[in-house]
Amino acid sequence: MCRNITILRGLEPAATPDEVEAAARQYVRKISGITKVSAANEEAFETAVAKITAATNELLGELPPRRQPPTTVPPLRRPEVQARIAARAAAAEG
Repeated sequence: MCRNITILRGLEPAATPDEVEAAARQYVRKISGITKVSAANEEAFETAVAKITAATNELLGELPPRRQPPTTVPPLRRPEVQARIAARAAAAEG
């Protein structure tokens, strides 16, 4: 699990819904200590992700633009992460 939460404000192009949800999911995993969601905690986990996603969207919509873009690229924009996502999708189909 990543130790740093991804900076979404100031991205060009703007953060996508998938990036906002991924950051919310990362946050919930970090603070809850849950790395694998089980049936017993799935509802609480997903509710928290949805609430934090909504709060993040609200916050990003209300903040003024950043003067400088973030210094790191969000994980979902990194080629190696995109390759892993594509490989998982291909494995699930085949």
